[in-house]
Amino acid sequence: MKFHASIRRRLFFQLAGVAALLSLTFFFVVRGVAERAAEGTQDQVLAASAIAMADSLRNEGGGVTLDLPYSSLSMLGTVGQDRVFYRVAVSGQTLTGYDDLPVPTALPQPGEPVFETLMFRGDEIRSVTLLRPMGSEANRAQAFVTVAQTREGLETISRRITTLATGIGAGFFVLATALSLWAAGSALAPINRLTGAVTRRGPKDLRPVTAETPRELLPLVEALNSFMGRLRASLLRTEDFIAEAAHRVRTPLATVRAQAEVTHLKLRKPEHKQAIREMIRAIDESARSAGQMLDHAMVTFRADSLLREELDLNAVVEETCDRLDPTADLKDIVIHRDLPDHAVSFQGDRILLQAAVMNILDNAIKYSPADSDITVSVVEGAETSIAVTDEGRGFADTDLSRLVSRYKRGANVGDVVGSGLGLTIAADVAQVHGGRLSISSNKEGPGACVSLLLPR
Repeated sequence: MKFHASIRRRLFFQLAGVAALLSLTFFFVVRGVAERAAEGTQDQVLAASAIAMADSLRNEGGGVTLDLPYSSLSMLGTVGQDRVFYRVAVSGQTLTGYDDLPVPTALPQPGEPVFETLMFRGDEIRSVTLLRPMGSEANRAQAFVTVAQTREGLETISRRITTLATGIGAGFFVLATALSLWAAGSALAPINRLTGAVTRRGPKDLRPVTAETPRELLPLVEALNSFMGRLRASLLRTEDFIAEAAHRVRTPLATVRAQAEVTHLKLRKPEHKQAIREMIRAIDESARSAGQMLDHAMVTFRADSLLREELDLNAVVEETCDRLDPTADLKDIVIHRDLPDHAVSFQGDRILLQAAVMNILDNAIKYSPADSDITVSVVEGAETSIAVTDEGRGFADTDLSRLVSRYKRGANVGDVVGSGLGLTIAADVAQVHGGRLSISSNKEGPGACVSLLLPR
């Protein structure tokens, strides 16, 4: 399976990238607007100063005089600690101010200030020039009023604005990034809920997914439900096949064994009888192995989809004992039932419980000597116990914990046909019903006790 980048990570980086782009745009827009506003303020102050000077020009004795209003220059100090330059020129002659202060290349129209940014004495300055006509029509003179100011204060204001815009932009980016992380998690929350709904299921729970799903995920959920429906049908067919296979395998083997026993009785030569006995033993081993392997497969398939129903454990035990009584009679073994005189109710799967009890009881018959007793008891307590006690060879020094593993057998049963699956099947059935399997050797005398412990 190939793994690609996380959707959450991809969505987060995309949203964070958009936030970074917006923050950068915000920074340039705020700085540009603020700088234009500061420059506009300086231009307005320069224009006001120039107008104040122009309004102070007078015609006297055929010439132009100026009573310089110092307030017109003092107002420029409000913009910043910059140097101020001015020049008043009439007909090209400087009336007052700096002779070398340049006039604009484009001559202004009367009453319309002209603004320029230029270099003067090594400094960048911002200047405004006004044209004020003086005198009568016959004796007309052109007065130019130029006021300029360095831009250090404006640059200081610009730096402050830049710092402020940077701080605001960074704060906006951090906030937008946090919101992007939240948005990515929120957008993927339905997927996480759907994942949780599927993860909490057992391995055989193939019911359709009914969790609330966003519209965009409906095709995926529908495809998943369709797949699980096909898989469920396939598993049901497999379970039916296992049940049919169990019947098809056991019946012919039983027939062959019966014919082999009849042949064994008719033979007279010892070597022929020995060969038939070996055949019967092989048939028994094959039948038992095939049957228990099919039983184990059936338990595995039904384990996570138990068909729970109200059962009487006494009836389950009675039915199982009745089925195995003929097998026990062949060895003159008597199966005793020690059951309560009232029904013992339990919610469980009848087929699985019968398979568990049958395998435990079949083991007891197989490993018990002829002409012995087996007791099957049902005891109610903190747990409901179905115990099978025999008078067989027990478990000797075998590690009892390993006997529930597949194909593991006791150290003292090598001469008896077996597959090592009987106790495994019983333990699996107990586990899926929330119980456990207890195995012990009898403390007094030979034999063993295997108990299926089920929760009350």
